[in-house]
Amino acid sequence: VQLVESGGGLVQTGGSLRLSCAASGRTLSSYDMGWFRQAPGKEREFVAAIRWSGGSTRYADSVKGRFTISRDNAQSTVILQMSSLKPEDTAVYYCAARSLLSSSYAYWGQGTQVTVSS
Repeated sequence: VQLVESGGGLVQTGGSLRLSCAASGRTLSSYDMGWFRQAPGKEREFVAAIRWSGGSTRYADSVKGRFTISRDNAQSTVILQMSSLKPEDTAVYYCAARSLLSSSYAYWGQGTQVTVSS
C-alpha cells in the first residue's frame, strides 16, 4: 500500500489543522492505521491509531482530547483532526499502515510538516 499525507502547514497556537492520508494499492480495510510524528532532534513518536474497522481508536496522552483520528475505507482515507494546537505539536507527521496479521507498521508515507507558532 502507498500512503500520501497532506494538510500540513503553519498555524498559530490554539489553531486547528486537518491532516489527510490517502492510500492506494490495496484496500484500506486490510490495515490498521496510525499517525506518528517526529520533531527536530527527537525520535519518532506515536500520536494516534485506528483499527481497520474504525471501531477502536487510541491516542498518545499528549494529544488526547485535542486530536481525533478517523477513517473512510470507501474513500481510502485516514484523517487526523488536530485542534488546540501547541508549539510542542510542531513536527513532521507521518501516516502508517499495519497489516492485520502484523505487530508493526510496515508502510509509511513521506510525511507532512506541521508548525505551530507561539
